[in-house]
Amino acid sequence: MTDLLSFIFIGLLAFYFIFIRKIRAGITKLGYFKTQSQIDEFISIVIAFRNESENILPNLKSIESQNYPTDNYEVIYVNDFSNDDSLEILSNGISKENIFVHSIAESKLEKAHKKQAIEFGISKAKGSIVLFTDSDCIVPSDWIATMVAGFEDNTAMISGPVAFADSDSLFGKLQQLEFAGLILTGAGLIGNKTPIIASSANLAFRKSVFDEVGGYKDLMELSSGDDELLMQKIAYNTNYEVKFCFSKDALVTTSVNKSIEDFNQQRKRWASKGLFYERKEIILQLISIFLFFVWILILPFLGMFLDSKYWIQFAVALFVKMIIEYAVLQNGIGVLFKKINIALFLLAELLHIPYIVYSAISGAIGNFKWKDRELKR
Repeated sequence: MTDLLSFIFIGLLAFYFIFIRKIRAGITKLGYFKTQSQIDEFISIVIAFRNESENILPNLKSIESQNYPTDNYEVIYVNDFSNDDSLEILSNGISKENIFVHSIAESKLEKAHKKQAIEFGISKAKGSIVLFTDSDCIVPSDWIATMVAGFEDNTAMISGPVAFADSDSLFGKLQQLEFAGLILTGAGLIGNKTPIIASSANLAFRKSVFDEVGGYKDLMELSSGDDELLMQKIAYNTNYEVKFCFSKDALVTTSVNKSIEDFNQQRKRWASKGLFYERKEIILQLISIFLFFVWILILPFLGMFLDSKYWIQFAVALFVKMIIEYAVLQNGIGVLFKKINIALFLLAELLHIPYIVYSAISGAIGNFKWKDRELKR
């Protein structure tokens, strides 16, 4: 029995080690974009918003401050049935003629509200390239120029970096570090030509390819997934290329979650679509990662009640996990954050294990709250 458990441990540890090593290798393969060159194509920025009265004006001001020719892009805000004064604040704050606001008239959907709002915005878009961000985000002044500079004839989608803004609280700093790990994972997977993770807070794609893959037509039964499910459709169902723009000039920032409950609801929403990925090998990878984290949680109990050697395995698993994940996070220095606080990193590594297990299980159950809406997966 103990030999079998040890064999399971070795297998899961080896898988996780190889998976993270590939991510680190993928980051080194990311190309650099020539941001000084301007493409000739018209750009449409689509931003869906709901109940963002505190964030919509800072978002608008960052959009209006772009170092990009005004006649070469448009901005389309889509009001997703806000019941606060977001629409009024936005409408009164606009100072440029290339920024437009639309409101969805009606909806019978029980899910996929954000996808509906985004599709509505895309239907109004004149640009051949569509650029996404979220209404609670701040974009840098060279954001458009940097994100679209990587588009070549065979490029269909470009994912960009996103980070939580600086926070003085321990909870906020832990979120910053954990989220940086997610963004770097997505970057490394794209670098390895195996895209899985992306964020609609910073995403660009060709409108023609969006139409070619059917947009969100087959994804409306899921509340989440407007970013990575679309990316996977493009990456695995077409011959087009997906890129990652690993540049600080493209870094979009957003605020950390104010409470543990907000954080919990956000992560449940993100985890809710994992079992619905089209490619089964991706689902198997996610299950294997989940089992690795479950196994780390189980090892101390095996050490207490079965054999003390499992304490050694627990220590080895923690050590390997910390070393390889630290190596990945180092790639984010200078882009996603200034430096890594070792004490904070060690604490985050310990909390990471139960958090991943809980998020995966709660996400699979599928119910969460978003923007004052009670949603099912």
